[in-house]
Amino acid sequence: MRTAFVAAALLACLASQAEAQTRGWAEEKCARYGQSWSEALARFGRDGLGEDFLARHDAFLASGCRTRDVCPRSPKELAIADAMTIAAMNAGTASSFVPFICRD
Repeated sequence: MRTAFVAAALLACLASQAEAQTRGWAEEKCARYGQSWSEALARFGRDGLGEDFLARHDAFLASGCRTRDVCPRSPKELAIADAMTIAAMNAGTASSFVPFICRD
């Protein structure tokens, strides 16, 4: 049973790496992050997330995950930003990949 789990995990990892090489790493990171964002919204919901927060985050995804100017202000925005930072790191990206920054 344990061997089957390890084999399945290895195959999943190899498939993910092959997909990443096909798309390019920057695109792959953005795709992984976008999937995690969809899952986070399904779990957290949009209540408590401001229009500016959501609009700036949509712009981040639309830019191919290149713009970084999403400032979480409410407790719910901070909670989802924390969850997304962890999700991004679990997906193989650095914590500096996420768009969350407050300049003021």
